[in-house]
Amino acid sequence: MSTTTTKDNTPAADAPKPKAWLIDLVLLGALWGASFLFMRIGAAEFGALPAAAVRVSVATLFLLPLLFMRGHGAALAQHWKASMAIGVLNSGIPFALFCFALLTINSGLAAVLNATVPMFGALVAWAWFRDRPDASRIVGLIIGFAGVAMLASRSAGLHADAGGNAALWAVLACLGACASYGVAASATRRYLGGVPALATATGSQIGATLFLALPALWFWPTQMPSLRAWLALLALGIACTGLAYILFFRLIANAGPARALTVTFLVPVFAVFYGAVFLGESITQWMLICAAVIVCGVALSTGLVKLWPGAGSAAATSPPRPR
Repeated sequence: MSTTTTKDNTPAADAPKPKAWLIDLVLLGALWGASFLFMRIGAAEFGALPAAAVRVSVATLFLLPLLFMRGHGAALAQHWKASMAIGVLNSGIPFALFCFALLTINSGLAAVLNATVPMFGALVAWAWFRDRPDASRIVGLIIGFAGVAMLASRSAGLHADAGGNAALWAVLACLGACASYGVAASATRRYLGGVPALATATGSQIGATLFLALPALWFWPTQMPSLRAWLALLALGIACTGLAYILFFRLIANAGPARALTVTFLVPVFAVFYGAVFLGESITQWMLICAAVIVCGVALSTGLVKLWPGAGSAAATSPPRPR
C-alpha cells in the first residue's frame, strides 16, 4: 500500500490535521485556568516566592525523565542557554508575580488580567519586530488597557482582609507577569524555532528553578505548610506547568505565537468557574463588564477582529521579521 506525501516529502499520515491545535488550545486553557486556583491555595501558606519555586521545581523533576525517554537531551544541550533564559521570562518572573497578586485578589480576577497577555505580545512584536499594528489594533490596545484601568479602579475581587493599596500592587504584579509572557512568546519564536517542545519546556523550567532557588530559600515559611498546600503545588507543577508548557510550546510551533497567546481568552472562563465552585469566590457585575472590555481590546489588538475589514491585512498576515 503506497503512502502519499506532503509538499515537504513527509508522509501524509504523519502530517498534522487541520485545526488539530484547537484541541491543545482548549486543554491548555483548562490547565492554566486551574493554575490560579492552585496558586492561591499554595501561596497562602508558602508565600509567593517559595510557592513559585516549588511549582517550577516539581515541573523540572516531572519533565527531565520524559526528556531523556524521548531522546531530546541533545536538543536541550544545544539550546540550553536560550531555553533557560526564556524560562526566567516565561515561568520564573510571572509565576512569582501571580503568586504575590493572589495573596490579595481572587483567582478569577487574576485570570481576567491574564487575558491582557496577547496585548503585551502585540506591543512586543511592534517594538521588537517589524510588525506595526494598523489603526484597528491600536484602538484595541487602548480599549484593552482601559478595561484594566476600570478593573483596578474598584476593589472587586479583593480578599476580605486586603488593605487599601493592595489592589493596585496586585494588579501591577499581574500586568508585569503578562508583559513578561509577551516578551517570552516572541523570544521563543525568535530563538527556539524548530526546537522540540519537550526540550524547550524542560529547559525553561530548569532556568526558572535556578532563578527562584535562592529567593525561595530566603523566604521559606517557618511553619510547615499543610498537606493541602503541598498537593496544590504538586498539581500545579505536574499538570499546570509540566504538561501545560509542552502544550504551549507545541502550540507556538504549530499555530504561531499569536494564536498560542489566545489561550488567555479561555483561561478566565475556566479560572472563574474553578474559583466559584472550589473556593466560593464571588463574580461581580463590574468584573464581568471589565472582562468584556478587556476581551474586546484583546480581540482587536491581536487582529482577530477588525473595525475596518480588509484594512491592513497584509501587515496582519505577514510573519514578523527581526530587526
